[in-house]
Amino acid sequence: MSPPASILAVLDAFRPEFHPHTWARATTLALGTILARGRRTVAAALRQMGLHDRPDFSSYHQVFNRAAWSPRRVARRLLTAAVAAFVPRGVGLTFAIDETLERRWGRDIRIRGHYRDPLASSKEKSVAASGIRWLVLALVVTPPWASRPWALPILSLPCPTPKVSAQPGRRHKTIAERARQMIARLRRWLPRADLTVVGDAAYSVIELGGCPSIAFGR
Repeated sequence: MSPPASILAVLDAFRPEFHPHTWARATTLALGTILARGRRTVAAALRQMGLHDRPDFSSYHQVFNRAAWSPRRVARRLLTAAVAAFVPRGVGLTFAIDETLERRWGRDIRIRGHYRDPLASSKEKSVAASGIRWLVLALVVTPPWASRPWALPILSLPCPTPKVSAQPGRRHKTIAERARQMIARLRRWLPRADLTVVGDAAYSVIELGGCPSIAFGR
């Protein structure tokens, strides 16, 4: 069965950022991920598309670890598409910023660290988990079919610990520094938009208070 034309039309906005060979595999992974249940991995996406037993299945994994495409440019296109679809013209844009923990194990994951697990922890007990801590900036919208606002992730950055940052010899950046980078890029992408960024107490810091032309809320 051919994919619905409406889905392909949405995905086509991202085609210019990919090589033709990579784009064919990226489209397959996107469609398989939409259909997958449970963990949305490359293997799960291929199973949904009936491609899990192909001899070249590893080429689909290479879309993420070898193919030359820019997540930053794709993020900009995603933001443009989301604003066009869900935000009325002339309305200010609201973004939410927060961290999330991707639970991952394995010695070959270079930016893996141990962090407090917000789901397993409580006020009385703190539980650590192995994984990758991501800083996520999401556009807050209310789709026509929903009664409550949704947060659509637009940008994400890994936030390793100082120890993990030191391993490849990189300067460690705090969450506030990385958040400022993301917000500054957002302002460059939307130079004339009315922007509001909402975060918890972790973002009530001087480093973010000086971001130009952006209102902060809690």
